[in-house]
Amino acid sequence: MTSMNDSDTTLSELRELVREFRDRRGWARFHTPKNLTMAIAVEAAELMEQFQWLAQDEAWELAEDAGRLKMMSEELADILIYALSFAEALHLDVATAIVDKLARNAKKYPEDDSRGRASWLDRIKGGEA
Repeated sequence: MTSMNDSDTTLSELRELVREFRDRRGWARFHTPKNLTMAIAVEAAELMEQFQWLAQDEAWELAEDAGRLKMMSEELADILIYALSFAEALHLDVATAIVDKLARNAKKYPEDDSRGRASWLDRIKGGEA
């Protein structure tokens, strides 16, 4: 497989690579919405496991451990592969979904009111939750 990076690889190219990988193995029949969402959750849990029981400063230190960083990169790849497979299965346009969601979030979390704040966390600390 040719070397690729974020700067010169399109989402469409990644989707095609994932689709080809799936199809060459005859796995399309297993790529149902239920199975793919479960796979995303499992892989996300495997990524979270890298941080389990760590303090915040220890979590940042993982980036300095090449072996752990490689493991996290592989787990992230698994999550993204399954997410692209989910989009493929349901014929979702990922770029449109992201742009639309960011627009909704911009309205929900205006810059002036949200800068440097996790409003849901502030409510919990203030006893409003």
